[in-house]
Amino acid sequence: MRQNEYGAEYWSARDLQPLLGYSQWRRFEQAIERAILSCRASGNEPDHHFAGVGKMVELGSGSTREVPDFHLSRFACYLIAQNGDPRKPEIAQAQKYFAVQTRRQELSDRLAADVERLELRKQTAEEFKALSHAAQHAGVQNRMFGVFHDAGYKGLYGGLGRDAIKERKGIPEKDNLMDRMNATELAANPFRMTQTRDKLDREVVRDQQ
Repeated sequence: MRQNEYGAEYWSARDLQPLLGYSQWRRFEQAIERAILSCRASGNEPDHHFAGVGKMVELGSGSTREVPDFHLSRFACYLIAQNGDPRKPEIAQAQKYFAVQTRRQELSDRLAADVERLELRKQTAEEFKALSHAAQHAGVQNRMFGVFHDAGYKGLYGGLGRDAIKERKGIPEKDNLMDRMNATELAANPFRMTQTRDKLDREVVRDQQ
């Protein structure tokens, strides 16, 4: 791995060629061409991952000449491995490596998403308690708390109350609705709760009606 003048990492195709078991540049270039087609088919711009350059090499006579080369991104290296000759042990190992790294990244992303969701769930629960306290201070009686909170859900979910939301989502009655919300919902609900608390305070509401 090398770095260009902008600090971006890249790999030289000429350096990668022997590591992937190719003794002939012509054969390796065919794998690169297949990788470029795969890159384009996936909706990515090949020029961003396969930069055509020249490389000076020494000849047996002691002179040098320029040969074609590519500066490859990590994604380009992955595509070359996926489009290489699987009969080569080096290609098979590279494919295994990228498969393992992809799985690790998936697990890492999933863990990060779970942590984010747990934090949002905690924040939503805290905002729910704060809103309940503000509603009580504003005059909402205990027996009307369900109606009050249901009105908040209806405002956010296009007129659907708690029970209607659970029915649409197929959530069992015994389950807490907030436990089944995705991250987007868990971010939206604290916002509408803080807006409600602010309105109660701003308008000095002290009457249940």
